[in-house]
Amino acid sequence: MSVNVDDSVRAAYDDIRDDNTETNWAVFSYGEGNTISASGTGNGDLNELKAALPEGDAAYGYLRVTTGDSESRRSKFVFIAWLGPGTKIRRKAQTSVHKATVKETVREYAIELLADCQDDLDADAVKAQVVKAGGANYMGQES
Repeated sequence: MSVNVDDSVRAAYDDIRDDNTETNWAVFSYGEGNTISASGTGNGDLNELKAALPEGDAAYGYLRVTTGDSESRRSKFVFIAWLGPGTKIRRKAQTSVHKATVKETVREYAIELLADCQDDLDADAVKAQVVKAGGANYMGQES
């Protein structure tokens, strides 16, 4: 079954990528008629995004993570495919195909995560993965 990604996903994605806004996360959820739309956005941390993920369904998240030190700040992005603990088997199977459709809009990210419980989205672990994927790391290390 095909899925439609509505314009709210593009709007939220563009808002997060805009350096002039404070929005740094969005959740894209399934609605009526197999349409995926932006169901939440915010300017908090990963924990705020996690609170917006549905426990009983699949969804997708997009997060801005700022790394670096006082001399070099960089924004990197995380794409999250979420399979909440209560997600039905059929929806889980559909997600592999639907994720590709969502990625036609959400194109730029440093890492992609698949999570099926809140513990899979540990803020420190996610940031460490983003730093590792970002290449050069000048975050106050000593030689």
